[in-house]
Amino acid sequence: MKEATLDQVETRPESSMAVRATIASSVGAALEWIDFAAYGAVAATIFPKLFFSAMDPNMGILAAFITFGIGFFARPLGGIFFGMLGDKIGRKNILLYTLCLMGGASFLIGCLPTYQTIGIAAPIFLVALRFFQGFALGGEATGAQLMTMEHAPKSKRGLYGSFINIGSSFSSACANGMMFALIAVMGIVEFESWGWRIPFWMSFLLVIVGVYIRMRVTETPAFQKAQSQGVTEKVSAFDVFKQYPKTILRLLIIWCAPTACFYVITVFSLSYLTKNLGMDSQSAFLCLAGANLLAVVMVISGGALSDKFGRKPIMLISSVLMLIVSMFYFSMLDTKNWYVIFAAMAMFVGFLQIQSGVQPAFFAEPFPTKVRYSGSAAAYTGANLVAGGPTPFLVAWLLQNGGGSTLPVTIFCGVIICLALVAIICSPETRHLEMSR
Repeated sequence: MKEATLDQVETRPESSMAVRATIASSVGAALEWIDFAAYGAVAATIFPKLFFSAMDPNMGILAAFITFGIGFFARPLGGIFFGMLGDKIGRKNILLYTLCLMGGASFLIGCLPTYQTIGIAAPIFLVALRFFQGFALGGEATGAQLMTMEHAPKSKRGLYGSFINIGSSFSSACANGMMFALIAVMGIVEFESWGWRIPFWMSFLLVIVGVYIRMRVTETPAFQKAQSQGVTEKVSAFDVFKQYPKTILRLLIIWCAPTACFYVITVFSLSYLTKNLGMDSQSAFLCLAGANLLAVVMVISGGALSDKFGRKPIMLISSVLMLIVSMFYFSMLDTKNWYVIFAAMAMFVGFLQIQSGVQPAFFAEPFPTKVRYSGSAAAYTGANLVAGGPTPFLVAWLLQNGGGSTLPVTIFCGVIICLALVAIICSPETRHLEMSR
């Protein structure tokens, strides 16, 4: 492909390949996120009984949340590993590898015997497979964003990129919706016995669909241009950390807030509602699924608004709204009124997901093509390591050691949001920057 043609592909607003890349990246990312979200749902409700039954119930919950966090520990490793490969061999090939790895690990989780069957080997295998889930998602999340961002026209990068991040909310809605449906059809006893395995078994079919879609997308124009100029061959493994350490750290701090709060809502809230407030898990799954479906609109709105007003203003507004709703989130859950609980979840996750719509562009634009995958992945997955994985465990510990009071959890959310606000204020505007540099 000639360079002139590449430029045309990059700038043409209605480019069919840009649309195809967005669809392929969004669908593939959503498929992988479904597996990741399904794990979070059962980790909060089922796994303490199946894989940690020898422990005290409170310790079983903490242990289950630790296995949940293992996936986040693996994500930066996967992000750095696949990021360096993606900056050398391209975005498309990496996305095929990560999809197959995620699907295989998820399918095997669905096949795992429980603690009662094989003893201590069960949680060990669970931890190992969760690690591979996180390792794959570390490369997938950033790669899917870049596949879209580097194909998208400049004036619509925020909008196109936002479709990638509907995966986290859409997949959480699908995962919790599946749990609700399975419990409704099978009953809670059958669901806890074997029905929880069904979402993981479905990974086999999801991989086939995802690979087929992604095979129909070309490599990105920005990477092809860098490759033709020999730029990609000169990149060493740690160039991005030497050249852009402040940028990586700033973006990491910014993303800690939505990451931590997302898992307070989608993982810890399930445990809090069912274990501490005595609410039924089926209704909790339904509320969370509905809230995440509404949040999909907020993701897309955030990306579109950032194209018009800039990345920084939208990130600031979203953070302020998150801070406000975090102050009374648990008070609304404590009413034990399902309508109020749904409203609390919808507002918190909705305001949070505005930032998810801005994030792909906000993280990709500061870096040049030769280190864009590595830099974006380091910041994005680093935030998930620092704030995503430990959060369910940390807030469960805060609750248990705070006499059942949710005030320490509320303070935790407020502090981390305020830190992100400071980092956003210190950030430059990036929507004017070229991707093919």
